[in-house]
Amino acid sequence: MDERPDFLGSCDPTIPEEGPSAPPPGWLDDVHGYQGHKGGENDNPLYPPPPAYNPTPELDRNTSVPNVRVPIVSEDVAREALLKYVESKWKYSAKPARNLTFKELKPVTVYRYRLETYTETRTSSWQFEHYNGQPVDGPQYGVSPAPWDIPVVLPERFTDRVEQLRVPHSSVIKVCHKCHGCGRTRCGSCFGKGQSRCSSCHGSGFRNKPGNHKNSGRTRCTFCHGRGRRRCISCQGHGFKTCTVCHGSQNLLHFILLTVTWKNNVEDFIPDRQPDFPDKKFEGVTGDPFFVDENVLVYPIQGFPDDEICAVSRTMINQHLNKFSSTSRILQQRQTIEMVPLTHAYYTYSGKDYSYFVYGTENKVFAAKYPTACSIL
Repeated sequence: MDERPDFLGSCDPTIPEEGPSAPPPGWLDDVHGYQGHKGGENDNPLYPPPPAYNPTPELDRNTSVPNVRVPIVSEDVAREALLKYVESKWKYSAKPARNLTFKELKPVTVYRYRLETYTETRTSSWQFEHYNGQPVDGPQYGVSPAPWDIPVVLPERFTDRVEQLRVPHSSVIKVCHKCHGCGRTRCGSCFGKGQSRCSSCHGSGFRNKPGNHKNSGRTRCTFCHGRGRRRCISCQGHGFKTCTVCHGSQNLLHFILLTVTWKNNVEDFIPDRQPDFPDKKFEGVTGDPFFVDENVLVYPIQGFPDDEICAVSRTMINQHLNKFSSTSRILQQRQTIEMVPLTHAYYTYSGKDYSYFVYGTENKVFAAKYPTACSIL
């Protein structure tokens, strides 16, 4: 006779298994002006702005830029900058920096061109919350306004920001897609039976007695008291759990959430004309913005002494216009030319020649080689 008890209980067939956390495709009807939703957690259609929302550039319009004087760094400033740099390098001695002899301080003309295009992008997604009798702004109150017809308060220009708001008249009540309106779902750990196989006796209800072979035998399992099954810890023996989506309310309030993203798209350019100086260093310093041009649309620079800056200005402006106007609304543009200080300092120490660079308005230093690696001053 098999002493193993039947640990498989019965489950309530009226309690459904868990469905998907997100509504399946086709669960919700299209709302006019917001077509394109296919369902799923990552369903966020992008709505390009109507043509009237984006400005149109004027043909053959250009911008003139004034000339600027190249800044010069004095020997005192160059020495102080090197001493500060040496302090940050524990293995470097300050003695060479204090006692070096300058041969030449050669200023280098470095222009940094920057184009900023401030855009507004609108996407939407279906969202839901459990319904507990809250007001429902549904289509009975009117037609939902189009994505670009919903008014928003503009943030400060050239600052990144994201704002989310419900689309008016888009709300609808639906039976919960996860529990199918039951308010609870079958426990996945015990499959709705409220009990699970005892892990100590593997469902037999008995365990081997401890000791030698004379006293060996079987004894009732103390963990399940011989039943071979134990109360399911996950559902506390109920066989079901409260639905995690509707929280037992059985219904969900669905609505379209409009996401408005303001982003400052920035692109920089510095001509690569100093083979001994890594251009990436310029990213961490500021310059003197002697030219700033801001408008809804800016226009290519002409007549500037550096022809490469003029060419890059024309290329970047065209690229930004084509790239961003197809998906976003261009609110404002700004182009800047900075004079980034760069001085090549040549010096001698102990009869040998060395050099380093002082760059940026912060007077940072780049030295590929320093006279000594001794840590003793």
